[in-house]
Amino acid sequence: MHDDWTSRVEAVWNDDALSDDDRLERIDALAAERPAGDAVALFERAGARDAAGLEADAAPLYRAALDAGLDAVHRPQAVIQLASTLRNLGRAEEAVSMLRAEVARRPASPLQDEASAFLALALVSLGREREAASLALRTLAPHLSRYTRSVASYADELAGRTP
Repeated sequence: MHDDWTSRVEAVWNDDALSDDDRLERIDALAAERPAGDAVALFERAGARDAAGLEADAAPLYRAALDAGLDAVHRPQAVIQLASTLRNLGRAEEAVSMLRAEVARRPASPLQDEASAFLALALVSLGREREAASLALRTLAPHLSRYTRSVASYADELAGRTP
């Protein structure tokens, strides 16, 4: 559903002239229109803090949004954004765990490839570059117009698997 509230939130996010503080203030004002504990309002508040570089303030709001029961559109976004925030806070192991679960989720998350990209970044943060490159190539391979099998084979090789 795309209601007036959602449209107004999108307008704030799309306004490049806003400072981080202005965006945060406007998102908080919009979130205050929703009932206390509204999952999407919590998610938007978390995102505003994250975008402003206030990761430590964003993380608990992302968790609260997930606990409140986000819909299928917002839940994978919140997982990815929380994991990215955790990686930026030096908690890459926790980010890897969350993102592995998202990538393995069935039915597949609509943002499975995006989760894989952020998982690769978290792996790099842990010094596991070969695993990250393998994952990135494995995720990219199905989208290629040619050389899909070759790239997938190289991804396996990087991961230490033999075809």
